[in-house]
This record gives sequence, C-alpha cells and structure tokens, in this order.
Amino acid sequence: MSQPIPEIDVSAVPAERPEGLVVLDVREDDEWRAGHISGAVHVPLMQVPQRVSELPADQQVLVVCRAGGRSAKATALLQAQGYDAVNLAGGMLAWEQAQRPMVSDTESAPEVI
Repeated sequence: MSQPIPEIDVSAVPAERPEGLVVLDVREDDEWRAGHISGAVHVPLMQVPQRVSELPADQQVLVVCRAGGRSAKATALLQAQGYDAVNLAGGMLAWEQAQRPMVSDTESAPEVI
C-alpha cells in the first residue's frame, strides 16, 4: 500500500516564506510565465527526475502546480528520493483564490492559466 501524499492548505503557508522552505513549481513554461510565486524554483514535472539534484536536500520543499495533481506526483517522487516534500492542496488556483501574491514574466498582470 502506498503512503499518502503529504499536503498543506494555502492557509497554513506563512505569508512570508520561512527560511528553509523552497517552493518548487512543476508547471509548464507558459503557465510559469503567466504567474508564479515569487522566488519559486521552476522545474516542469517531466524534468524533475533529471533535475532533482538542483533542489537543496536539507530544506522542506513545497511543491505546486495548477490544481495539485502534477505536484502530488512530484511530491511522491521527491519523498522517494529522501526529500521533505509537501504538496500544496489546490495548487496555484488555491493560491490565487486566497489572493496570495504572484509575479509574472510577461507585461500582463499575474494570473493562473
């Protein structure tokens, strides 16, 4: 039987990112450009297995995607590699709905696509 994926609600994530917490965004490039959490690390889900060494092994990793499905897969993969990883419940849609700050790599206002 597989282990449940650890998950955290947006309301439990401090407004100011605590020291020792890395945010990993596993969405595709166009989703990232449209809007993401400031300071997040961007590694699309399909690249996570090859790029896992880019993440600090001594910090907790908050994994996000659009709605929580892809990030749950990445969280499971990271946990299997010994990382302290947790999935953001509801993903960036929940983040946006909670009116948490986002940044964009475009001229437009940040949004979740």
